[in-house]
Amino acid sequence: MRHCPDCHADQVIKNGSNSTGKPKYACKACGHQFVDDPQWRVISDDTKALIDRLLLERISLAGIARAVHVSESRLQAYVNEKYQHVPREVRVRSKKKCRLTIEGDERWSFVGKKEQKQWVWSAIDRDTREIVGVAIGTRDEATARQLWESLPPVYRQCAVCYSGFWDAYAWVLPSKRHRPVGKDTGQTSRIGRLNNPLRQRMSRLVRKVLSFSKKIENHIGAIWYFVHHYNASLA
Repeated sequence: MRHCPDCHADQVIKNGSNSTGKPKYACKACGHQFVDDPQWRVISDDTKALIDRLLLERISLAGIARAVHVSESRLQAYVNEKYQHVPREVRVRSKKKCRLTIEGDERWSFVGKKEQKQWVWSAIDRDTREIVGVAIGTRDEATARQLWESLPPVYRQCAVCYSGFWDAYAWVLPSKRHRPVGKDTGQTSRIGRLNNPLRQRMSRLVRKVLSFSKKIENHIGAIWYFVHHYNASLA
C-alpha cells in the first residue's frame, strides 16, 4: 500500500504523470502530490551545509544544482532565504582608539544586464586585512556615505583613509584624515588585491560570465555572505 510522504496517510490516488512520464499520486488527506523515487528531493541538512560552502566558490547556481543533485527551483528558494537573512554589517575584531589606517576602493558589477551597474564599495584595515566597510549601489556621494557609515565607530573616529581621487570620497571622508593617492604610490595596494579573491571566488563579480545576479537582493546578500566568511577566515 502506498503512503503519502508528507502526512503518511494511505488515502492516495493516481494523479496523471509528470513531464518525464513518471506516475504522479495525490494524497486525499493533505493534498500533497508526489512521485515514487523522485529525481529531485528535498534538500537535507548535510546538503545545505555543502551548498553553503559551494556558494563561496565561483560556481553558478545551475552548477551547484547539478553537483549536489537538487532541483534549481529548490536551490534558488533556499539561496533566496539564506541571502535574505545575511547580516548587513561588518563583524571585525575589537579595536582600541588609536591610529588606524584603512584603504577604500570601488569595483564595478551589474545585476540583470550590464546597463544596470552596481558598484561595490569596500574599505579594508591595512594592518589586519579585515574588510571593515561595505556599500553597494551607484558610484556617487550617496553610496560613498553608506560606505563611511558602514565603518565601525572606532574607524570613523580614528582612521586615516587612503583612496583614489574619485570625488565622492572627498565629499564624505573627513578632510584632515583623507589621503587621496594614485595607484602608483602603493598606498591602496591591499584594497586592490582584495579584487582578486572577490572576482576569483564570486562568479557574480566576474565581468564576462553567465552566472550574474538577476535580483539586487541576492547580489547584495551574496557579497555580504562572502565578506563575513572572508573576515572570519582571518581570525
